[in-house]
Amino acid sequence: MQNHPTSPSSPTTAPTKPLRSDGVEARNRLLLAALPLFAAKGYSKTSTREIAKAAGMNLAAISYYFGDKAGLYRAVYNDPMGCGPQGLDTLAQPGVAIRDALFEFLKGFTEPLKHGDLAQQMLKLHFREMLEPMGLWQEHINQFIAPMHHGLIDVLKRHLQLGTDDDDLHRLAFSITGLGIQLFISADIMRTVRPNLANTPQAIDTYCGRLTDFALAMITAEAQRRGIALTTPSPLSPSLNQPKHP
Repeated sequence: MQNHPTSPSSPTTAPTKPLRSDGVEARNRLLLAALPLFAAKGYSKTSTREIAKAAGMNLAAISYYFGDKAGLYRAVYNDPMGCGPQGLDTLAQPGVAIRDALFEFLKGFTEPLKHGDLAQQMLKLHFREMLEPMGLWQEHINQFIAPMHHGLIDVLKRHLQLGTDDDDLHRLAFSITGLGIQLFISADIMRTVRPNLANTPQAIDTYCGRLTDFALAMITAEAQRRGIALTTPSPLSPSLNQPKHP
C-alpha cells in the first residue's frame, strides 16, 4: 500500500478522517478546496499553501497528485465535479432520435446544477480565465466545446436532411447551446424570481426536458423557414423517463 502525503500541515489544520488508500478522496479534497480559491482570487494570487490548508492536507500532497500548482489548476478548471462533457457519444450515433440527442446534449449543462454552488464557482473560474488567461480557455474550446458543437451540427444536418452545413445551421446550434448556458448566467436571478425551477435534482431534470422541447421548437421553426417538411416524429423517448408535470 502506498503512503500518500495526507497528514495535516500544521497543528492548526482541521483534523481529517482517514482517506482511501487509492488517493481518490485526497485528490477530490484538493480539487474542491482549490476551486473557490482560484475562482475568487485567480491563479497567480492563490498560493499552494492556502489550498493545502483549506483541504486539511500537507503541501506535498499537491505535488504528489497534480505535479505542481499549474497541474492542480488545470484539473480544477477541466472537471472538479466529475461531470465532464455530456452527450458526445450520443450525438455520434447515426440512428439516434433527435430528442434523445438534444436531451443528452442539454443534460451536459443541467447536471452540474445538481452540485449547487460548485456550478457557480466553476462559471466564475471560467470567466476569470477569459479575463486573466492561463491558456486553458482556448484549449477547452478545442477539446470540448468545438467537438460538441460539431456533433450537434451533424445531428441537425441529419434531422433536417441537409447535405452540408451553413451559417444558419450554426446559428441554430449556438442558439440551442444558449438554452443551457443561460441557466448559469441567470442563476442568481432565477433563485430570486422563481427559486423552485432548479432547486432539486427532480426540478433540474424537468428543466432539461423543457429545454429539449424548446430546442425542438427552434429546429421546427428553422425547418419551416427552409421549406423542409419533417417526416421524422420527435416524441419523448420512454428511455429518458422524464417526470410528468403539468
